[in-house]
Amino acid sequence: MTTDATIINRFGQMTGWNNIVVNLLSRDVEGITELSYDDSVSKEHAYGAGKYPVGRGEGNYEANASITLYKEEVDGLQGALATGQRLQDILPFDINVQYEKKDGSIQKDRIRNCEFTNNGVEVKNNDGTISIKFDLIVSHIEWNVI
Repeated sequence: MTTDATIINRFGQMTGWNNIVVNLLSRDVEGITELSYDDSVSKEHAYGAGKYPVGRGEGNYEANASITLYKEEVDGLQGALATGQRLQDILPFDINVQYEKKDGSIQKDRIRNCEFTNNGVEVKNNDGTISIKFDLIVSHIEWNVI
């Protein structure tokens, strides 16, 4: 009896955390535990005669991002700044995110004009590591760039 190899799903090997490279301030970040980014445009129906919409209106574009870094990574960033400067003083920068596919192809997204909006530390008894979540203000996200 022979068995044919079957793919669990039609996508094959899925992209996961291990396939991501994040580049921040011209260096690949190793001390990262989480990255989140999204964008949206508000849209609404425009009504006229009758009960159905006659068109749609579009509002402003909005992009959001956050990054969670280990304290050691944060200390490295802070150490590169002039004495007395804060992370929030860093000029706008881009974050490049690469997703390496199993077939060797690479998908890239770019989070544009990022700035840190907060800094701080939260640590408690029995924490083996310290990680800090930073909210970022961003201008826009370029999806699937070359």
